[in-house]
Amino acid sequence: MTMVLPTAPSKIIAVHLNYRSRAEQRGRVPEFPSYFLKPPSSLAGSGDQVVRPAGCELLAFEGEIALVIGERTRSVSPEQGWGRVRWVTAANDLGLYDLRYADRGSNLRSKGADGFTPVGPELIDARDLDPAALRLRTWVNGELAQQDDTANLLFPFGQLVADLSRLMTLYPGDLILTGTPAGSSVLQPGDIVEVEVDGSGRSTGRLRTAVAAADGELPGYGAMPRADEQTAAEAYGRPPTPAVGLLTEELRTVATATLASQLRARGLPSTVIDGVHPVRPGSRLAGVARTLRYVPLREDLFAAHGTGMNAQKRAIEQVGPDEVLIIEARGARDAGTIGDILALRAQVRGAAGIVTDGAARDSAALRELDIPVFCAASHPAVLGRRHVPWEIDAVVACGGATVVPGDLVIGDDDGVVVLPADIAAEVVAAAVEQERQERFIAEQVKAGEAIGGLYPLGDRWRAAYQRWLAGQGTHGTRTAEGTGDQ
Repeated sequence: MTMVLPTAPSKIIAVHLNYRSRAEQRGRVPEFPSYFLKPPSSLAGSGDQVVRPAGCELLAFEGEIALVIGERTRSVSPEQGWGRVRWVTAANDLGLYDLRYADRGSNLRSKGADGFTPVGPELIDARDLDPAALRLRTWVNGELAQQDDTANLLFPFGQLVADLSRLMTLYPGDLILTGTPAGSSVLQPGDIVEVEVDGSGRSTGRLRTAVAAADGELPGYGAMPRADEQTAAEAYGRPPTPAVGLLTEELRTVATATLASQLRARGLPSTVIDGVHPVRPGSRLAGVARTLRYVPLREDLFAAHGTGMNAQKRAIEQVGPDEVLIIEARGARDAGTIGDILALRAQVRGAAGIVTDGAARDSAALRELDIPVFCAASHPAVLGRRHVPWEIDAVVACGGATVVPGDLVIGDDDGVVVLPADIAAEVVAAAVEQERQERFIAEQVKAGEAIGGLYPLGDRWRAAYQRWLAGQGTHGTRTAEGTGDQ
């Protein structure tokens, strides 16, 4: 490497979680910072190559701001901490999720390989910077993948230096990698990843790393690469989705009208996403919510947030099997919020559906896709006419309903209902029973019975209903009738 650091560090310390966007993505906000060590032998420079070992598929990038300690530091206060930082530069905390299990917590093999800590290309004098006003950006193959500001840190830089110096001595040249924001994902051989830090009119320049595949096999006398579905989800930047286990056959087939009735009976009348209908009539969807939020167009923000690997594209590249992408577009019907190419990409990734309270474009092409798309309108204009893609995996307001990542989302011709995961099993069981009763009621109405005492099912009809159940079984398929609100 071309050594950008004035002194070889005695240690490289990395922070696990420090950006709010990343903490929200991970589903946890730490009370205190936590750390791990990377060996100095992992250092690399701008323009160097990182090699992905054979058998590994989950090499992830993490653009970070690196602090370079300028003087011997021990037992300083948070107010004094920033003053011990001499330089700031860009860093990439590369890691192999395939090997994370082998040294969980320490990350020694998963993040300590040769070349796994590129830094540079330039140092910025920390005395010229406001530590709360730095910007971090990461590009993959020229498309913006990460962007955040140090105003959004959980633990300011001075606090990190003070916390570490309580128990250990920091020496000149020691590096502190200060955490990565949301947007980290997986790299492939041939990819180019770049990281830049700027602020106060100064820039580190772009730290450039090329990804290559290893020529030979990884020797088999140690822990070998392996990863499960959850590990892969974390590597790609997807939040945990424990609610996938609640996607039962009953939930996939129960009517949204029935679910809405049951939710209202439990004091939740505002769980319907108003105004949305399937682009292809007859479509059904059921999945776990992933979210994307647009804000109103502001031209000065669109250049940074609306182009490249913006929040819209990141959402599409991160949505996975059994997940539904929910888009908050403020009900604006005069600009498209999703089109056929991105919907096709979500379909290829196995997504269960897309819901937007704004407009969709390319409606004819969307109707030909397998993925269900629900929208409020059709419009030919691109999203830049009204929207800036802003953030993913945050709580959103879609069609008058609050949607939390991890909620269950069910859609049919009547519309879309949001079902909180913690009451899903109870609500679905009650909904299945309601639909059984309504099937019985519908048969009686067809036979000429009046609805008094019958709908909703009263005591006079309970015995007849039980006899009907015994003859029909308790898992009969509901008919089109009997979807009324109780």
